[in-house]
Amino acid sequence: MDDTRIQLLDAQLFQGLIDRARQSPRQRTNHNFHASLDENANRFLNVMIEGTYIAPHRHLSPPKPEGFVVLDGRVAVFIFDDVGQVTNTYVLGGGDTLGIDIAAGVWHTFAALSPHAVCYEVKPGPYAAHNDKDFAPWAPREGDPRVPEYLAGLLSQVHAGQDQAPG
Repeated sequence: MDDTRIQLLDAQLFQGLIDRARQSPRQRTNHNFHASLDENANRFLNVMIEGTYIAPHRHLSPPKPEGFVVLDGRVAVFIFDDVGQVTNTYVLGGGDTLGIDIAAGVWHTFAALSPHAVCYEVKPGPYAAHNDKDFAPWAPREGDPRVPEYLAGLLSQVHAGQDQAPG
């Protein structure tokens, strides 16, 4: 029986999305499970290729918490204060920590640490592009020539933490 109300998350779906993300100029793609952007909640796969840049942002107005679970690959999550200092860094996937729930209004961004990452994301709908994200004024936006240096600086914090011996 074919039930269009059921959507499976399987290797075939993942591989198709990874291929699509590799072909995308942004090096990422989404796959929505919700039938309409007006639905609450918005549920989707967020597939990132290593090197993609997601500008730091928050979901403040309207306030939207965001849940994020890594299904394949590894992702760094950076949390910032209001002036752009990294306050916490988390590595998700490939270990004990697979996901994160971020409260509304918290500055954050994600970066793939593996050749690709497949993540399941949930946040309240409806989605409206004009107010979905408040982009950080202290970080470059996508396409800005400063992005590679900024992203490298963020990633260096992850790599420096991995090089430290356990205390």
